[in-house]
Amino acid sequence: MLRRKSRAVKVRNLIIGGDAPVSVQTMSTISPADSESALIDAQRLALCGAELIRFAVPDMKAAKGLAAVVKGSPVPLVADIHFDHMLALQAVASGVDALRINPGNIGSDDKVAAVVAAVKKKNIPIRIGINSGSLPADILAAYEGHPTAEGMVEGALRHIRICERLDCRDLVVSLKASDVPLMIEAYSLLADKVEYPLHLGVTEAGLLREGTVKSSIGIGTLLYRGIGDTIRVSLTDDPAEEIKTGRLILSSLGLRHFGPTLVSCPTCGRTRVGLIHLAREVEQALERIEEPLKIAVMGCAVNGPGEAREADFGIAGGVGKGIIFSHGKVLRTVPEKELVPALLEEINAYRADKKCVPQ
Repeated sequence: MLRRKSRAVKVRNLIIGGDAPVSVQTMSTISPADSESALIDAQRLALCGAELIRFAVPDMKAAKGLAAVVKGSPVPLVADIHFDHMLALQAVASGVDALRINPGNIGSDDKVAAVVAAVKKKNIPIRIGINSGSLPADILAAYEGHPTAEGMVEGALRHIRICERLDCRDLVVSLKASDVPLMIEAYSLLADKVEYPLHLGVTEAGLLREGTVKSSIGIGTLLYRGIGDTIRVSLTDDPAEEIKTGRLILSSLGLRHFGPTLVSCPTCGRTRVGLIHLAREVEQALERIEEPLKIAVMGCAVNGPGEAREADFGIAGGVGKGIIFSHGKVLRTVPEKELVPALLEEINAYRADKKCVPQ
């Protein structure tokens, strides 16, 4: 797929846009006012694969607490600030790596100019974030009181122009909506109007299952069209689940590879092994493997080495037993209880000796 061309924006050691890979973000549920707990959470989420972590900054204690969190975080941090420009200035003083702030919502021109001057001095980018549920009243009125893609784009351009008038162009822009078609249309319209990198997300997507589906459709559709430079899957769940889902979206599109890819067939009347249990056991074991292998867990000979011949390694069940295969070639037959250990033996032997490339 051909990616949209965008400016490259640097956030500490992370590049967003340009030729950089699409990055995965999340947002901590801990306030940096409790800097010790916030740092522990940042380190945990970084280990889960977060490449950028956002923290809400609702008060001055949180803005000052960011200093310790930034100092100990292995990945860049974004301060999420609304309305109060003093919180933005303190977050910058605390060393935060980026601001999520809408310049048009933080007060008078001199306050906006002060924040922009502070971020420019530290080479800190601004992420402008438009949500369909919080558009200005005049924009809503112009579109009969309802959020529209055109209205969301107009809202984003207002904030962008404020920054541009102050010669601030290290910007990342988002246009989030909980309505998936609206979100897709808004990003598609903006992508043709500006060169800034875009942060994709379906806001208020919901609990794990519904939120994963909505985010996968919205974010995935745009990424497939080449639109998007960084993503966050917004879930009412542990932020670690957001990271996992985001990485799966990128892997499914072939944009990034994060360790093994597991393919498994649905169960049916031909299955004579505990396929669901086997697949879950393999999935858990693969979490400890970093190589981008393709692993198949298949229920029977029909969906075995033939349909999964592209897999580096796989298992296919039989009656109380199954086979271990590699690229369509059967390696051995083992009892059902030995399927997963035997599969892992083959994978680990390959990992230990890179000369044993499966053919």
